[in-house]
Amino acid sequence: MKYSYTGLSLGEVEQNRKQFGSNELTMSQTETFWHKLVSNFKDPLIIILLVALVVIIVLSFLELTEWYEAIGIGVAVLLSVFVSTFSEYKNENSFQKLQEEASSIYCNVFRDGEIKRVFINDIVKGDYVLLQSGDKLPADGRLIQGELRVNQASLTGESYAVLKKSSEELNFPENVDFSDPYFVYRGSVVEDGEAVMVVEAVGAASFYGKLTDELSVKTTRLSPLQLKLKNLAKLISRFGYIGAILIFLAFVFNKIVIAHDFNPDLILDYIKNWELLLNDVVHALVLAIIIIVAAVPEGLPMMIAIVLSLNMRKMLSEKVLVRKLLGIETSGSINILFTDKTGTLTKGMLEPVFMINGEGESFESYNQLPFDLQQLIKIAVSENSFSVIDSKGHPVGGNASERALMSFVDIEDRLLNNENTTALATIRFNSAKKFSATMVDGGADFESLFLSSKVSFVKGAVEVLMEKCTSYFNNRGELCRIESKRSLIEKSDMFANQGIRLIAIACSDNRIEEEGDLPEGLALLGIIGIKDDIRSESKNAIEMAHQAGIQVVMITGDRKGTAAAIAGEVGLLQLDSDIVITSQDLNKMTDEEIAKILPDLKVVARALPTDKSRLVRIAQNLGKVVGMTGDGVNDSSALKLSDVGFAMGSGSEVAKEAGDIVILDDNFSSITNAIRYGRTIFKSIRKFIVFQLTVNIAAVLTAFVGPLVGFDFPLTIIQLLWINIIMDTLAALALGGEPALKRFMKEKPINRKANIISRYMASGIFTGGLYITAFSLFFLLFPPFKELFMRNGVPDNDVFLTAFFNLFIFLVMFNSFNARTDKINLLEKILSNKGFLPIIALIFFLQIVFTYIGGDILRTTSLYVREWGIILVLSISIIPVDLLRKLILKLFFKLED
Repeated sequence: MKYSYTGLSLGEVEQNRKQFGSNELTMSQTETFWHKLVSNFKDPLIIILLVALVVIIVLSFLELTEWYEAIGIGVAVLLSVFVSTFSEYKNENSFQKLQEEASSIYCNVFRDGEIKRVFINDIVKGDYVLLQSGDKLPADGRLIQGELRVNQASLTGESYAVLKKSSEELNFPENVDFSDPYFVYRGSVVEDGEAVMVVEAVGAASFYGKLTDELSVKTTRLSPLQLKLKNLAKLISRFGYIGAILIFLAFVFNKIVIAHDFNPDLILDYIKNWELLLNDVVHALVLAIIIIVAAVPEGLPMMIAIVLSLNMRKMLSEKVLVRKLLGIETSGSINILFTDKTGTLTKGMLEPVFMINGEGESFESYNQLPFDLQQLIKIAVSENSFSVIDSKGHPVGGNASERALMSFVDIEDRLLNNENTTALATIRFNSAKKFSATMVDGGADFESLFLSSKVSFVKGAVEVLMEKCTSYFNNRGELCRIESKRSLIEKSDMFANQGIRLIAIACSDNRIEEEGDLPEGLALLGIIGIKDDIRSESKNAIEMAHQAGIQVVMITGDRKGTAAAIAGEVGLLQLDSDIVITSQDLNKMTDEEIAKILPDLKVVARALPTDKSRLVRIAQNLGKVVGMTGDGVNDSSALKLSDVGFAMGSGSEVAKEAGDIVILDDNFSSITNAIRYGRTIFKSIRKFIVFQLTVNIAAVLTAFVGPLVGFDFPLTIIQLLWINIIMDTLAALALGGEPALKRFMKEKPINRKANIISRYMASGIFTGGLYITAFSLFFLLFPPFKELFMRNGVPDNDVFLTAFFNLFIFLVMFNSFNARTDKINLLEKILSNKGFLPIIALIFFLQIVFTYIGGDILRTTSLYVREWGIILVLSISIIPVDLLRKLILKLFFKLED
């Protein structure tokens, strides 16, 4: 299709921007920091702590508890809420900003007499925009040439396509009417057709802009993994509440009954002493609060946001953009992946390498063609194309095949457009018909070249066009009868088996109808061979996917021979049982028959968009977790239907919206990177769970058992809040930045229905939790330990309890080395997580500093260097204990994470 629009000049663009505004929309409003802060104060745990704070304040006024406990709890609550709020707010905004930066939309706009790629925000009123299939409308406007079928679902909620056509000089309506056939609106998606739009309203003045506030409302729906973590936190909290009630009753029962040898008289005397009874009840209440504080892992639900935020930039550097959280979560569970060929396994840089004429003679380039045949090919290629030539002679728009065909013509001839032709009818290419056609009135010029002034130009699959070909144009431009089609088809098959894509070019003097059938009596002009080189990394990426337990199936529109050649080259076809099938064969089979061959299926050739959706549905019915790639409008249904939709960065906007993850470089290796990160994120969350729950079990058991063996408060409320602040924030950051190791791709896919806590994790949690508890209590009860922490030759209880508190913290922190890897080598890739060692060092530093300044609030006092050394040596003991657990599980139970 030809266009001759000059468009706006640079000066006019600036003038219109000043007069009518820019096309930038108001940024979607995320929840403000202060709203999020207020919301976090409504968290059940925080409410419980606030209630506890009120109780402690009342008790402190009654001089039953120390005043600083109330202040300590208040400060700890404020700090905990502030840190978690800041972390969530920063992560969410970082996630949104990165998405906006990486998913920018560019449009083809006529300016200064040529087509330019313009960022959507830079479009102004009065711009002439070229719209093609898959484009998203960048502004409101009127069509002045061509016609489109647009999907206005984002504006109307109706998902069917509406016909829009060009109009005469009509004024843009004041009242929006989506059924008006002449006007199009921002946010709509072009499903089919090609047209030029003159922009009438931009930015906030567009209908979409006016709806920005409504359209940008954020939902609070949780992803499955977030829901699992939240439910896990609730379950653990419930046990904490039950434990708190039990410890309260047990403590009171012990003080009232057991301590008085079950003697009714002694019990009655004790009850009459209401001050002593009240003091013990208060102690029991404080102890119950301690159990709750120790048990509830409030940091779990926000862990995903932290891990994703830490990995977002890493994934972007590997050309992976996460659009939907669910996608990256599920990607680690993919066990079958349907992938496109062009641009994904291949470079997507289609290059014409030869042409075969009707006599079977090959020419390596356009310049080698005889002059008469050159003229015919030039016209046939340019007149039947949605690709247009810019001022430098480069093809713009259309699909990759059309741009490749246009580039076959010499650049000087490309610039010599014939302005005396008129398109009369068009049949657009689709996967079912395998051809496209345009009927053109060329007047006398066509009469002399094609023996008719009105010619239908056709391009498409060789086997489809050859069925209708009865003649061909020879090297002198003369029309000759085809004697034998077989030799041409055999020669085409030979090249196809070498991985070359073949497109036949033909013409006919028979009329075509809009979106009709292939015309009869075609005259072959030539068969152009297009090469698309295999990406150098594709073979290794396919091998990595196979090692990861992922079945890869290539779906392509190419003929069977071409598809099989490419599949063999990238390593998809390795066994005699591997199946290569065509769409035609596929459609003759029932779903049950396809399900039987699916494990051996490797290639689907001459595929239709409906084949993708059908294969996804069949695979899901077999319990598979399905990944699907796509780039076109027709791929959107399969992308939505699949468990993880990978949209290509160069693809249509509708495909990107349907997908969960955008592969910015269209590279198959980037898809495997996304899967690797999906597994990494899941593993990082699991590592944090092991670390967090180990702390919770140790803290609860120590607080629970301590009073039963003579230590009413081995850990105070403030100490436990301090532990929780460290565990929920700094430790999450330390473990959240774990590297995406390639060895993760040598493991089986994660079972989507797997419990968030595996047996291997449970063994680590209980081993660590029980050891920390046992060693902590042993430290408290074994007299020689007290003798290590003396002042003036006498055991000092304050120093001893300070040492105990630090021992507990140090045991927990050294356990983080155990939690971060399931391997015996604890230092595996430790430097690849750049934040781990600095954050762990920071935690140790803060613990030491606060030991000296904590005073009565943290129940700490200063320690000697020798005493710090003792604590350090004792706390490292948890490392060999866990290493022993790993060895036993590996050697005797064959159990690994």
